[in-house]
Amino acid sequence: MTRCTLLFSLFFLPLPVVAADPPMKADLLIVGGTEAGVAAAVQAARSGVRHIVLSNDIDWLGGQFSAEAVGAIDEWTLYRGKRVEFPRSGTFLEMLRLIRQHNLKTYGYARPGNGFCASETVEPSVAAKLFEDWIVPYGPKGTGQIQIVRPFIPVAVRVENDRIRAVTFEQPGDPTKKFTVEATMTIDASDWGDVIRLSGAKWSAGPDLKSRFSETNAPVGPLDAERNEMNPLSWCLVLREAEKPAIIPKPAGYDERTYYGTSGLTAAEFAKVGWPKGAQQMRTAPFVDTDYPEGIYSAVNSIYTHRRLIDRKHLGLNAGAEAILVNWPTQDYPLYDFPKAVADALEMNEKGASKKNIVAMTHAQRQIVFEDAKRHSLGMLHHLQTKSPAFRSMELSSEFGTPDRLPPKPYVREGLRLEALYMLREGDIRMKGAEPGWAKHMVPDSIFAFQFNIDFHPTRRVFLNDDRSGPWANVHTENRNWSTHTDRACFPLRSLIPVEMKNLLGASKNIGLSSIVSSAVRLHGQMMLDGQAAGVLAATCLKRELQPFDVCRDPQLIREIQLALVRAGVLLWPYQDLTPDDLHFEAANMLAVRAIYITEDGVDFQPWKVVGQSEMIRALNRAARSLDRASAELPEPAKDAPADWKKLYDALKTLGLKPSEGLAQRGTSPLTRAELVRHLWSAIKNEKVWTPDVTKYLEPGQDSDGDGIPDRNDALPFDKNNDGLPDRLEGAKK
Repeated sequence: MTRCTLLFSLFFLPLPVVAADPPMKADLLIVGGTEAGVAAAVQAARSGVRHIVLSNDIDWLGGQFSAEAVGAIDEWTLYRGKRVEFPRSGTFLEMLRLIRQHNLKTYGYARPGNGFCASETVEPSVAAKLFEDWIVPYGPKGTGQIQIVRPFIPVAVRVENDRIRAVTFEQPGDPTKKFTVEATMTIDASDWGDVIRLSGAKWSAGPDLKSRFSETNAPVGPLDAERNEMNPLSWCLVLREAEKPAIIPKPAGYDERTYYGTSGLTAAEFAKVGWPKGAQQMRTAPFVDTDYPEGIYSAVNSIYTHRRLIDRKHLGLNAGAEAILVNWPTQDYPLYDFPKAVADALEMNEKGASKKNIVAMTHAQRQIVFEDAKRHSLGMLHHLQTKSPAFRSMELSSEFGTPDRLPPKPYVREGLRLEALYMLREGDIRMKGAEPGWAKHMVPDSIFAFQFNIDFHPTRRVFLNDDRSGPWANVHTENRNWSTHTDRACFPLRSLIPVEMKNLLGASKNIGLSSIVSSAVRLHGQMMLDGQAAGVLAATCLKRELQPFDVCRDPQLIREIQLALVRAGVLLWPYQDLTPDDLHFEAANMLAVRAIYITEDGVDFQPWKVVGQSEMIRALNRAARSLDRASAELPEPAKDAPADWKKLYDALKTLGLKPSEGLAQRGTSPLTRAELVRHLWSAIKNEKVWTPDVTKYLEPGQDSDGDGIPDRNDALPFDKNNDGLPDRLEGAKK
């Protein structure tokens, strides 16, 4: 398919005609066509939700992948001394496979980028088409479960009895075009959490004080202007080969000193300009010639290759195929302390608007900020084109169909944070050792596994000579940077559910976590997985006619949701060597989140490792304690030895479980981890799980395990000594 054909197929999709009256009816309303929103819609449809309305504020679906143009997919972890990909799973892996298929068919390579920070790349227009096609089987030409309405923004929310009853939308720029949706459940997967904000549900934005979560990197306060300090947005640039120089004109207000860090200057040359030391860390060469044979995050880096999308030159592709994504820290746009022209324009729109958090701004006010962010990015492009030969014949891509050839949206790193039943915080995930291990708090209600650095791009700007009308540079602060590492963690179901507003869920970046943790939970995969989990939770609520709060308090339903996610290919426990294609995938995940069996010698599952008898007995005893019936404890052997199939068979029989008869027939064959978990899970998966008294669980002030930490602040609410092993599995008497 040519690029022109692709653009035609995207921009001439028929938009639905929506009447203002009467309201549309839906089982589930999903606001936001982000990667999380689309994943939520697809998963909800697969889970049996009959009528889903998906609204979006622009035509393109796919969020970071497409509309925000972040086509270099940065997902890595530290493993055995090297930076490698964090295990992909669920809808994220599904989308990556579609991307690889397209790249292989089009370019002959599944991963044609050869970039510094991403092994997976996709052109934004291709991603938009893939997301569009992905949803087709559930749309009007398929099952008819999903109806998409676009482009519309939410402008009002009607709430009755702590429930969202209706959301009203209007077309940007034309308030006469409106429609209303009445839905049983609502998921806010939008960029800025507008439905959460308009509903009156509790939310926050900007830094959390140390007094809130006792986070190491949180400010003590009080805060002044920096109360609006957030991870900056960036207006990404997608560039393609041109047949001749394609230098753009100087944008309004251009000052080359703003972009000296992209010119390859030495520290001394850079310092002569007068920028503070913090701005110097962004210095780099514009171009290096490498295909990164050492893999991602090797020593050599440049702006050109940092997030390259298509490496035509090294892969021998046809002329014109070369494509790069420019998303470099110099073009990051801090979200407070605006330049004078921007502040003045905001104040003209509304007195006090320049002091608002961008989350609380109107659509029109955000556009003022966005236009300056665009100018800032275009200024860097002009600087690169005039200073580096490598950029002179690279032109802005026409694939977006926008007059300025820029993506329709900025890359949003941080937005509104829902006040949820549990707020994930720095102490839960902060790394303790040299490499990521299991996090301090591996939550029992995990809905997906993750690991990424606490990764703040420069959040503040400094004006040269303190002149707010002149050039500025962005800088890091001591506690908001990209140098804090985290352990492998699990994201809690509780963090999708508001403390109030009964039929509302967060998704995308509008989820329950601190500002610091939001910088580690904002990537493509994490967003698709939180959307997928929200889709399963919404489907469960609709099927059972329950509210999310009620589901979250029912251990049986939590396990049901986790099992549905695992069977949809979602990794719940962050084993590095566990994939959805493994036969033991379900068993290993489900036994881990129930704390029945977790490997203790690294972050690998090591499926073919032979199990010792003591290891087997400990797992079986924990399984027995987790069930809602009395079972005899198995004694651990005096001297450990390898376990075999017959010993597992005998042990399961002793516990009153029903092992496969094939175990006895195999006799003394060594028992591997994969075999242990599969047989143990098979024996207990249909048994009724013992449940604690949850009558008051998660109510304000309730402390279910008596550890002095109220449930809503307790990552491990049924683990009194907070050692990661629930009290019941330690044999505590109830």
